[in-house]
Amino acid sequence: MADEFATPKGVVELFTSQGCRSCPPADRAFEQLVREGKVVALSYHVDYWNYLGWADTLATKENTARQYAYAKAFGRNGVYTPQAVLNGRDHLKGTDAAEVNRRLDRMNSSGRGLVVPVTASRHDDQLSISIGQGSGKANVVVVYFSQNQTVEVLKGENFGKRLDYWHSVNDVQTVGMWYGKSLELTLPANPMGDDKSDGIAILLQAADKAGNPSRIIGATVMMSTAKTL
Repeated sequence: MADEFATPKGVVELFTSQGCRSCPPADRAFEQLVREGKVVALSYHVDYWNYLGWADTLATKENTARQYAYAKAFGRNGVYTPQAVLNGRDHLKGTDAAEVNRRLDRMNSSGRGLVVPVTASRHDDQLSISIGQGSGKANVVVVYFSQNQTVEVLKGENFGKRLDYWHSVNDVQTVGMWYGKSLELTLPANPMGDDKSDGIAILLQAADKAGNPSRIIGATVMMSTAKTL
């Protein structure tokens, strides 16, 4: 088991699709962020572009639902790709890694960064999560993802392209609640390292009054094996 991720500068959630012609530049920018190793980077493939002729092989209806929930939290009437959501607080077109980093830096400077420490470790068949003190309340969210996959697109707007995808999310689970005090959780580690998931992220994420995902105030990520990027 690789050691837990160093304290990240922020969380980047990219909503993307294999059937979207505008998405490959954002997927490459996202890969740059993964390789820089300074953020918790999660890629959610959505399914609403499937009607264009290519069904995204990594898309889930749950990923699409998460993006629509963010839209409600942001007061938007619709969704778009490629969309990068930063710390659950802000969003932008996800094609510029440098701008993503600048916005995260500004968030940290203004106190809107990851202010609550979160760490995780794996021991045999158990996953241990430790969350520090802070203020307010938040959900403890576990996100399972695959580190890297290459897909050959055979139809649609990206026909003929072989596209690399990083940290593609396949499952999101809320496993507990945090109320400002230090918290220790122990979970089964068996879903990590299966055919679909070789990495997990732990997000400490608040919800708005309607229950939509809101600000992320703590996070970490870890891989099931130490891989070279």
